Amino acid sequence: MTGFAFDCLATDSTTSGRAGLWQTPHGPLETPGFMPVGTLATVKGLLPEQLRAAGAQMLLANTYHLALRPGEKIVEEHGGLHRFMNWDGPILTDSGGFQVFSLAARRSVDDQQIVFRSHIDGTELQLSPERAVEIQESLGADCIMCLDECPPAGESREQILAAVNRTTLWAARCRDAQKRDDQALFGIVQGGVHPDLRQKSAEDLLKLDFPGYAVGGLSVGEPPAAMYSTLDATVPVLPVKRPRYLMGVGRPEDILEAVCRGIDMFDCVMPTRNGRNAMAFTSNGPVRIRNARYRHDQSSLDPECSCPACTNYTRSYLRHLFVAGEMLGPILLSLHNITYYEQLVRDLRAAILDSRLADYRLELLARWAGPTSTS
Repeated sequence: MTGFAFDCLATDSTTSGRAGLWQTPHGPLETPGFMPVGTLATVKGLLPEQLRAAGAQMLLANTYHLALRPGEKIVEEHGGLHRFMNWDGPILTDSGGFQVFSLAARRSVDDQQIVFRSHIDGTELQLSPERAVEIQESLGADCIMCLDECPPAGESREQILAAVNRTTLWAARCRDAQKRDDQALFGIVQGGVHPDLRQKSAEDLLKLDFPGYAVGGLSVGEPPAAMYSTLDATVPVLPVKRPRYLMGVGRPEDILEAVCRGIDMFDCVMPTRNGRNAMAFTSNGPVRIRNARYRHDQSSLDPECSCPACTNYTRSYLRHLFVAGEMLGPILLSLHNITYYEQLVRDLRAAILDSRLADYRLELLARWAGPTSTS
């Protein structure tokens, strides 16, 4: 595989947290690392240069949505996603499987493929492992994902086992279908919250020797404690010398706990989605800026943050933007939340390098559990 190398630079002495460096054809990702989500080749409301200034190193785009519009061939005509969206850093694309299972209507699935109807116009479409790889090769991301079956929380053990077996079958077909050697194809571990099924899934995927491994099927409705115990069972099975990616997670607390368990990479829509809905993550807990208590508040949103929302504007002004329906409000809070998440993973990395992650975890949890500005 061309242009990739992962080095684990340090492991915290009191947790399983680790700091690494993943080299890709479009530059490095320092880990732990958080990837803002640019579903349709854009992180909503933010320019690439703003994302860079916020600390983002790598972005995520969505295979399912981009295949529907504008179509992967149009992206390919531009030379791939990097030129299409004017982002020169690394990009990851997911396989589209999660969106098919969560968004598409009237789907059917068997070992061969998923047949579903577009959520846009109802057109019948097929997504097989080979097709998922073909689309992602046209999109040209640095990191691509195997097609997997992601069962919802609450499925029976038998259904989850079937999804594990199908995910392994599809992973082998994805590996065999891959033609480009400049894209890192990750296998995805499934298994719900069953430790033995997670371990089985991971062990089966290890036989296929992927350059990285993702943990999927979490943050789908299970309690946080179940997520953490699932990671406790799963992560030790994964190779030390390959990057580990927890898909679609999540809250700052979840990222903290996952880093302590040895996860390297994260993505989530929460920073931008919550920002568009007037909720800011801050060093002292979440702030719901529409609250009337901020009408006369001339303080900074977060005195510890250096983003434009915090250095140039007051809480009163930010509240005004949302109450007045001005688009600058969602932009500023989205930018702030991305900045907050990127600073969080940088601080966790620094704590690992200093071998003080356990103490820093307790400090963060105490701050987040204290009086906040959410009421």
